[in-house]
Amino acid sequence: MAWLILLASAVCEAVWAVALDRSNGFTEPVPVAVFLVGLALSMAGLGWAASSLPIGTAYAVWVGVGATLTVTYSMVTGSEGVSVAKLLFIAGIVAAVAGLKMTRSGTTDSSRPPSPDLR
Repeated sequence: MAWLILLASAVCEAVWAVALDRSNGFTEPVPVAVFLVGLALSMAGLGWAASSLPIGTAYAVWVGVGATLTVTYSMVTGSEGVSVAKLLFIAGIVAAVAGLKMTRSGTTDSSRPPSPDLR
């Protein structure tokens, strides 16, 4: 379940990134609202997933999927150019995310060391 939440929060990351671009410096109310909701959902999902997954893996997957979706959206809508190199690098990000999913970290909820007290 943590992986599904993580992927959904990565989609929300792409949504808030696009909404941020569309907000024209926070002057357009609808994109600003979409940005705020997307940001909150994205962060909440990452936080929840990180309670079950190693934070390094969770964060890398979250950023990788979000960045891939954002760049892909920009290329599809024509706001960013398409090149063979760009497509190859996006494929590399996707491969790295898939690789992280397929590796075992050896850490589960029950064997995870306690977090340090940051007070």
